[in-house]
Amino acid sequence: MGQNAKATDFLKECMADALIQKMQEKPFEKVTVNEIADLAGVNRSTWFRNFKTKNDALSFKIVILWNRYRNDHGLSSEKYTLDNARDFFAFTYENRFLLQLAYTAQVQSSIYDGFYQIMMSQYDGSAYECYRGRFYSYALFGLLDEWVKRDFSESPADLSTIFHKIIQS
Repeated sequence: MGQNAKATDFLKECMADALIQKMQEKPFEKVTVNEIADLAGVNRSTWFRNFKTKNDALSFKIVILWNRYRNDHGLSSEKYTLDNARDFFAFTYENRFLLQLAYTAQVQSSIYDGFYQIMMSQYDGSAYECYRGRFYSYALFGLLDEWVKRDFSESPADLSTIFHKIIQS
């Protein structure tokens, strides 16, 4: 990644973090771009140059967090399959605060969008790969959705086992 891309990602993450901070203080729909930009120390134009919506900022944050998690845990950037569902659930559990915040704000679609971006970035665009990516991203998100609603009552390993049982049945 070049210097410009790193700088852009840094600014985008600052704005996403500012949004997340504001979401802890007030309802999502009441958080303004001006507040986000002020807290992040950027101009409004920087926001609009990088994001179309606040949901886009949350999706971006999920992708950044996943990439860090993947690198920190030595995970392969190869295709995501049944074998690494446990990594997905461990990552999700580690970042449960953000997911609970998104669910409280009723913007869980931005979480799904982030996961979808992660899943689809590795596929070649063939019909099979596209459908496979959608299948895994929706299946994992469906389990995640229930897991959040159940207040993460199962462990990541338990949820991975459940996922494997469902797929195999």
